[in-house]
This record gives sequence, structure tokens and C-alpha cells, in this order.
Amino acid sequence: MSPRRRIGPEDRPLFVERGVPNRALATALGAAVTLAAAAITVCALVLTSHASHHRAAMRDVEVLGEVQSFMAMFTSPDPFHANDYLAEVLAHATGDFEKECQDKANRILLAVARSERTTGTVTGAGVERWNDDGSANVLVAVENTGKSPDGKQDVSAASRWLLTAQKEGDQWKISNLNQVL
Repeated sequence: MSPRRRIGPEDRPLFVERGVPNRALATALGAAVTLAAAAITVCALVLTSHASHHRAAMRDVEVLGEVQSFMAMFTSPDPFHANDYLAEVLAHATGDFEKECQDKANRILLAVARSERTTGTVTGAGVERWNDDGSANVLVAVENTGKSPDGKQDVSAASRWLLTAQKEGDQWKISNLNQVL
């Protein structure tokens, strides 16, 4: 005997063709495509926003690192290396600050040579704002420590500085430096 069944004209067909409403299928397909397009658009906007915030944060980190390094050096004059100190300040200066340092170079050398050795430690720094020319205004808090002139007492003083950092090539340079009271 054959495992196949013989179907006669009076038997019901095994597979019944049923019509799927074309309007319902088209509506469901359109909704799915619209939802997918909306999801892709939202993902693209979130990615663009994230990339923009990441670039801004990395730019802040870069300028703050350079400014903190400069301010630690600037507030740590060594009377035994006054020429090196002035050369380092001038290497990080540009614009009005550079002109001011060059004009007062002899006075700076004398003041550093006559001073006591102090150590400046940056206790905080933050970008106040970014200017249209790409420079940044940065507020820096510094703690200076050293010995009294007789060498018997520890002396500590805090100061705040507002400076403008301008990028020249691959280096951030200081174009304006003011102590804030």
C-alpha cells in the first residue's frame, strides 16, 4: 500500500488559499518603515550630540592641563634659577602677556632672585568661557607654600588668577594673566 492518499474531486483541499487584505499589510509595513526611520534619526542625533559634547570636554581637559602646568611653574619661582624661570614664562607667553614680560624682564629677574623659594600648587581650575577666537578664559586657584625669610616658619598663601589661554600650533600659550582679589 502506498502512504499517499488519493484525493478525489469531492474531498476538501489540504491547503486553502486565503486572501490577505492588501490595505492592512501596506499599513503595517508603512508603520514599521516609519518607526525604523524615526529610530535611525534619533540615534543619529544622539550620536552627533554625544560627539559634540565629547569634543568640548576633551578641549576643556586639554586647556586645563596646560594651564595648571603653567600656573604651577609660574607660582613656583626659584631664586637660584631666575633666568630659567623667565625663559620658561616667556616660552608660554603670547600677545600682551608676552610683551609685558619682555618689557619687565629685568624687574622680573631681580624680583625672582631676591625672593624666597616657594612652591605653587594648583588647587582648582575651570574654564570660565570660550571666546569666539578659540581662546579660553580660565580661573585658577593656587596655594603657595614656602619658608619665612629667617627659615623658621612655614608660610602659606592662596591666590586666584584669571587668564586667557590661546592655542598656537600644538601649544596653549597665555595671552593675558591677572590676579583676582
